[in-house]
Amino acid sequence: MVQKAKILLVDDRPENLLALEAILSALDQTLVRASSGEEALKALLTDDFAVILLDVQMPGMDGFETAAHIKRRERTRDIPIIFLTAINHGPHHTFRGYAAGAVDYISKPFDPWVLRAKVSVFVELYMKNCQLREQAALLRLQLEGGGGKGAVAGRESAGLLAELSARLAAVEEQAEALSKQLDDDSADAAAVATAAHLERKLTGLRRALDALEPGTGSGASLPSQN
Repeated sequence: MVQKAKILLVDDRPENLLALEAILSALDQTLVRASSGEEALKALLTDDFAVILLDVQMPGMDGFETAAHIKRRERTRDIPIIFLTAINHGPHHTFRGYAAGAVDYISKPFDPWVLRAKVSVFVELYMKNCQLREQAALLRLQLEGGGGKGAVAGRESAGLLAELSARLAAVEEQAEALSKQLDDDSADAAAVATAAHLERKLTGLRRALDALEPGTGSGASLPSQN
């Protein structure tokens, strides 16, 4: 059974959280509520999340401050953040959201279909990263444990390596198509940030996979994908 991704919903208004849950329930993932920035940071201490939907206007620690804390932590700094706001103070306010580390900035009221589509992209990327990490870890164990077991172990390891490389190539192809699609959407100012975020992940995975090729040694460490 494939483990579901977790999506963190942060808003101080219960009715907004309920609305987000109604919109995202069709994705069939695990939705986690947080009613404040402090509560969100506490949830991020123990769980891994595919994406965070973060309200800007909250009493106490607002969305910008919460995002700053998230980006300062090594464990959470690469989690995509989508800001949601009921106000729009123009380009300067939007720029502040991107400067705080958001990959997108959406004003309320928003189109539920658009929000769900954006979240689904990050969920899919998260799930594929998890799959690749698990397969790479398994492959590394196979390589490290098969040194004295002759040609059969070598062929099995080579087969696993080829399969993992093919899977990663498929993800790289999807990522390239996604980047082109985002680049063509001039209204989406998060295109560059999203593409760069994904490229860093895939480059690290490809580098780790290449290090497992025969003759390069099997001791290479896999990149962190938190």
